[in-house]
Amino acid sequence: MDILLPLRTPRPDAAHFTDILMGRARGGRVPLVEYLVDEAVLRPVVETILGRRWAPALGDRASAEGYFDNFIAFWHRLGYDCVRFELGLPFVEPKLEAAGPTPEGFPPRVWAEEHRGAIMSWDDLERYPWPRVADFDFFPFEYILRHLPEGMGLLTCHAGGPFEHLSWIMSYEGLCLALIDDRKLVQAVADRVGGLILDFYRNLLDLGGITAVFAGDDMGFRSATLVSPADLRAFTLPWHKKIAVLAHGRGLPYFLHSCGNVETVMGDLIDDVGIDGKHSFEDAVMPAENFQERHGGRIAVLGGVDVNILAAGTPADVRARTRRLIETCGRRGRFAVGSGNSIPNYVPAANYLAMVEEALR
Repeated sequence: MDILLPLRTPRPDAAHFTDILMGRARGGRVPLVEYLVDEAVLRPVVETILGRRWAPALGDRASAEGYFDNFIAFWHRLGYDCVRFELGLPFVEPKLEAAGPTPEGFPPRVWAEEHRGAIMSWDDLERYPWPRVADFDFFPFEYILRHLPEGMGLLTCHAGGPFEHLSWIMSYEGLCLALIDDRKLVQAVADRVGGLILDFYRNLLDLGGITAVFAGDDMGFRSATLVSPADLRAFTLPWHKKIAVLAHGRGLPYFLHSCGNVETVMGDLIDDVGIDGKHSFEDAVMPAENFQERHGGRIAVLGGVDVNILAAGTPADVRARTRRLIETCGRRGRFAVGSGNSIPNYVPAANYLAMVEEALR
């Protein structure tokens, strides 16, 4: 089989991407989409497939520009219509770290501290060092927007959503206890977090040139939401609605990535929040085809190739699953193909490239 990648003459079309996902166009190729690609996969593709010299993201401005040049080239030469990039405010959130099975030089694995948060009381709230949007450097977004190839768009968001940062600041255990013991404290933290993220989006969207807001906020696990649907409706979904209204006011779609089983609040997300598309699908929870049968007439479906297949399957397995999604979801419309979640560092680059190549075919 001929190797397609990297494409010699990419023809990105961000307008086609949004027209397909918003239901304004049908037929033609099924667009590619991805949420995140870990540097352990991105770097060897940049160096080996694209033949470019790697530049670290951290360092002086010249190094950062080199990193973003490679980053843009990665999405462009692999056939995507849009770059996806996220960055967020530096909230102070306790983390756990451990060395992972990654090549030397890559950062350690990081987990959220689930038992002890930075805010566990009203005194903690008073002492908490809240970040300021005015201090945030939007240079990475500005640089990407200035250097996008012709026809290419930018899918972007604040890294981490209102629920994620609420549960990371308070810790998941601390949040659950506070939902019983002190809901006013939860409301105070949720409102401060939500207000800062909303202000971040106002500044981000003022840059102009953005194709869509593609936000992430993990609210579920395999069988249910992480807190009750009622609590999500009280503390989290109103902030998503404000962000969606802001995006729609600029004429932009609002796509939401949320892991786990969030079916109990899908009606809220579609009818009240107003999301235009859903991302993150596990076959063990609900395959993308089944989700599309249930909700696809109202919103777009993004991704769907289960990460377990990408991580543990063969390239042939990955190609077969990608092809199946294109033949089912792609044929119905309002669909872009990609991973069910993201491309973590334990996905073999060969499997990731097999998915992309199959989509391009």
